Amino acid sequence: MTNRSRECLDVIVLGGGPAGAAAAIISARAGLRVVVVERCRFPRSVPGETLHPGVMPLLEHLGVAEKVLAAGFLRHAGHALSWGGAERFVAFGCDEDGPWLGFQAWRPTFDAILLEHARQLGVCLEQPSQPRRLLRAGGKILGLVTDYGRLNARFVVDATGRRAWLAHQVGLTAYRVGPRLTAWYGYAMGSCPPRDDAPVLTADEAGWTWVARIRPKIYQWTRLNFDGRRAGVPVELAGLQPCQPTRGADVTWRMVSPPAGPGYFLVGDAAAVLDPASSHGVLKALMSGMYAGHLIAQIVLHGQPATLATKVYTNWLTDWFNHDAQRLIESYSMLGHSA
Repeated sequence: MTNRSRECLDVIVLGGGPAGAAAAIISARAGLRVVVVERCRFPRSVPGETLHPGVMPLLEHLGVAEKVLAAGFLRHAGHALSWGGAERFVAFGCDEDGPWLGFQAWRPTFDAILLEHARQLGVCLEQPSQPRRLLRAGGKILGLVTDYGRLNARFVVDATGRRAWLAHQVGLTAYRVGPRLTAWYGYAMGSCPPRDDAPVLTADEAGWTWVARIRPKIYQWTRLNFDGRRAGVPVELAGLQPCQPTRGADVTWRMVSPPAGPGYFLVGDAAAVLDPASSHGVLKALMSGMYAGHLIAQIVLHGQPATLATKVYTNWLTDWFNHDAQRLIESYSMLGHSA
């Protein structure tokens, strides 16, 4: 990238995960000049993800549906659920063509598909590279300095996940709902036939456990204890070979306020976090990235007032967060837990 092109960008996206890649793809397809700054080399190790069939229209809109289908991810028609009662199967649904199938996406491959598609659309990629400081004037973000140097742009999209880099730099407040929560997760190699056909979510008065086969002979598990205790490998996977040490992720419910403002949008987990029991994490990341990209295009290309666009985005994300938080509160109350 020439020095001249670095001075006249429309969008800088921090983070090359699903939210960031979606924002970059939508922005680039509108004809905007976009740079993605990603700190990790790909493929990177991130937890596997169960994708609801409802993700397909989003993948089609982004232009990656065929590549995702060709990736050979495991498919399933629903998941098993035991939420304080007997285990039952919850199907995604069906139509005249048969049952709707979700994906058990292997995230290193899924993320690489999205980011490569963005690059093919003309998005410039700085990788590995990290943001070092913001460029601001008059209360508006004007760009930032990265490992590669200075980047000037009309908008910065923060898709750095739970790091929420931009929010910390600007001093935005993340309001928290409920107690601190940690989700513990790991991988095991071997055979567990009862979990080969579909993932399972099992809840009790102490918390919940998720187990899914994410690749042939590889299973991922997640456990959240309401009292914050560290979790270990679920009993049904205890005889399998651990693939890596158990890791924890802070999944305390929180939302940054405001998630959009003068020269910036926050997307995905950089904007709002709920624990994985809320489900559809990647779907939410894609939708927030796509919406931010569309709004930026409306501002830059069609003169939509930026204050209106950021207000619309803030209201949309806030309503979504509050709705899902209320659903989680109701679900946890069935277990006798007050979130």
